[in-house]
Amino acid sequence: MINKPIPFKPAPRKAWLRGDEVRFLWDRKDPKFGEMLQDVKESCPLRRWNPNLGCWVAAPSRELFAFFDRWGFQQSDDLVKFLDKFKPKEVKKVNLPKGLKLFKFQEDGVAFGESRNGRFLIGDSMGLGKTIQSLAWLRLHPEARPAVIVVPASLKLNWQREAQKWLDNKEQIQVINGRPNGNGGVYGSIIIINYDILKDWLSRIMFVKPKAMVVDEVHYCKNVKTLRTKAVMKLAKEVDHVIAMSGTPIVNRPVEFYNAIQLVNPTIFPSWYKFVTRYCNPKVGFFGTDYTGASHTDELNKILTETIMIRRLKQDVLKDLPAKIRSMVPLELDNRKEYDEAVDDFLGWLAKTEGVEAANRASGAEALVAVGKLKQLAAKGKLANAVSWIRDVVDAGEKIIVFAEHHWVVDQLMAEFKDIAVRLTGKEGQEARQRAVDEFQNNPKVRVFVGNIRAAGVGITLTSASVVAFLELGWTPGEMIQAEDRAHRIGQENVVNIYYLVGVDTIEEDIAKMLDKKADVLGQVLDGKKVGEESILGELFKNMREKEKINEKI
Repeated sequence: MINKPIPFKPAPRKAWLRGDEVRFLWDRKDPKFGEMLQDVKESCPLRRWNPNLGCWVAAPSRELFAFFDRWGFQQSDDLVKFLDKFKPKEVKKVNLPKGLKLFKFQEDGVAFGESRNGRFLIGDSMGLGKTIQSLAWLRLHPEARPAVIVVPASLKLNWQREAQKWLDNKEQIQVINGRPNGNGGVYGSIIIINYDILKDWLSRIMFVKPKAMVVDEVHYCKNVKTLRTKAVMKLAKEVDHVIAMSGTPIVNRPVEFYNAIQLVNPTIFPSWYKFVTRYCNPKVGFFGTDYTGASHTDELNKILTETIMIRRLKQDVLKDLPAKIRSMVPLELDNRKEYDEAVDDFLGWLAKTEGVEAANRASGAEALVAVGKLKQLAAKGKLANAVSWIRDVVDAGEKIIVFAEHHWVVDQLMAEFKDIAVRLTGKEGQEARQRAVDEFQNNPKVRVFVGNIRAAGVGITLTSASVVAFLELGWTPGEMIQAEDRAHRIGQENVVNIYYLVGVDTIEEDIAKMLDKKADVLGQVLDGKKVGEESILGELFKNMREKEKINEKI
C-alpha cells in the first residue's frame, strides 16, 4: 500500500477575553497568514504582539470584531457574551406595560434602547422626556434590578418622584444622602444617588450586584481624573445595562463626551488619542495641545447614531407635543433646620433672627408675616440647587428665562451668571429695560434673562428662549401665565417648557397645589380656558389655621 500524505490543517483561529482585553491567535502556517497579518495591521492599529503570552492583544473594538468575522475566528463563550452586549439589533416597536402612555417619539426612544440591549445614550434636547424614556426601559425590564440612578444632587428628589410615578408601585426606591455610617445599607431595587457621594458608597452598592445604571447629565463625567468619574466608570463595568443621558450636543464638545461613550459602549472608540485627534480639532500651543475644538462632526454624529445615540430636537417632534409643557422640579433646602424652626415657632424664630420688637409687630398679623418670611426662607434654602439646575440648562445650549419675586434673589442670580445674564425688575428704567430684552433676544452669548414676575411678566417678547423657570411663585394663576407667555408668543418656533422650582416640604408646595387647583397652572392649561385671578392668600391662611388646630389636638 502506498501511504497517502495527510493534508496539512492549520490550527483553528481563536479569540478569547481576558479582563479588559481581547487575545487572539492564528497559525503561522495558515495559508492566509500573510493576508491576515496585513489586514490586522491596517484595520486594528491598537493590536500588539505579546511575546510572553505568545498571542496578539488588543482593546475591544468594532474593527477588531469585524476582523474576526471576516476571517472566521472561533470566539470563546465569554467573548461572545461580551460582544452581545454591544451588538446593535433591529429597532422594533415595543409593547409598553398597561398604563404607561408616552409620546410617539418617546416610544421610539425606548425601542431604540431595546435594540441596544439597554446600553444607549439619550441625547434629546431639554424638555423631551429623557427621564421618562429611561424609566420606561427600566419598567420593561424588572429583571434588571437593582438599578442605580446617578444624578446631580439637585435632581435627586425629582428622580424619586418621577420613579414613583412611572415605575411599578412595588419598587423599593432608595434615595441615598450623605456619607455612609456604620449602619448605612443599600437595599433598594431602585437606588438614587448623586455624583458627589457615589465614591463613598461604591463598595456597598457593588456588594448588592446591580444589573443596570442610569447616568443623568453624563457630561459630569468629562474629566477622567475626578473621583466621581472614576466611581461611575468602575460601576459601569459591573452592570449589564447603562443608560446615559444628556441634552448637551456631543458634536459641539466631543472631548467632554469621550468618557460617556466609553461608559455605554467601549468598543466604539477604544483609543482616546485617536478619538481626540480625529474629532477634537487639536491645536498645539505654548502650554500643550488643546483638544477643546471639534472636527469631522458629521462623521462622529453618524457613528454615534448608528451605534448608541438617539437624539431628537424640539423642532423634530413638534407635531407630537402641546404648545406648553409644565413640570415641577422639587429642590432640597440647605437651611432645613432654620425653616422647620420658623414653622414650629414663628414668633420665637422671628425674635431670635430679627429681634423682639419685630416679633411684637408681627404678632398682630402673624399668619400674613409668616407667609412672606417662609417664602423667603424657602427661596434662600433652595437657591444653591436652583443655580445648579439653571447652569445645567445653560450647559445644554439653551437660553432660559428665570422669574423671581424678591430683588435679592435677582441680585444673587445675576452674581452667579454675570456676563451671560441680563435683568429686568421694577428698578430699571425704560431704556435699560429695552436694552435687556434686545440683548437677550439678539446676543447668543446672553443665555439667562432674570426678571421680576410683575415687572418682566408683561409687555415684552422673549422668544429666543423656550425654557422658562419660576424660582419663586406668584399669587395668582393669571400673572404666572402672563409671565410664561413672554416666551410663548408669535415668533416662537419651539414648544415652551415651563419649570416650577419648588422647595420640598415648604409653603411653596402648598402654593403650587393651590395654583394647580384653581387654574391647572402646573398642569396643561388648555387654550381658551378661563383662568381665575383671585389671590390664594385667603385659602393659604385657612389651611394654616387648620394645621394649627390639628397640632394643638396632638
